[in-house]
Amino acid sequence: MSDLVPLVQAHCIPRRGIGHRLGEARLRELLPQVPGWELAEEGRALTRTFRFEDYYRTMAFVNALAHVAHREDHHPDLGVHYDRCVVRFSTHDVGGLSENDFICAAKADALAG
Repeated sequence: MSDLVPLVQAHCIPRRGIGHRLGEARLRELLPQVPGWELAEEGRALTRTFRFEDYYRTMAFVNALAHVAHREDHHPDLGVHYDRCVVRFSTHDVGGLSENDFICAAKADALAG
């Protein structure tokens, strides 16, 4: 991904192998671009809880995020509750975080507005 393209406008590409796993320096560069997201699991996952007024709005977000995940071919783990959705991104094929996780986190932020 070019640093000149905002994460929300970038698109995921297949990433396989440890060579695509982000190092600590790159994680520190990308994390400020997705405010509200946190590193989890010793830097192997990216998580955020999105809060909503009711179940309908939570499910609208979940369905919109499912559409984005399908389009980008990069799928999060979701914890769906009445008024919130916990989103977790990680790239299993690299054994940690890749740029795809940050791209999709930015797209999730855009959905939540």
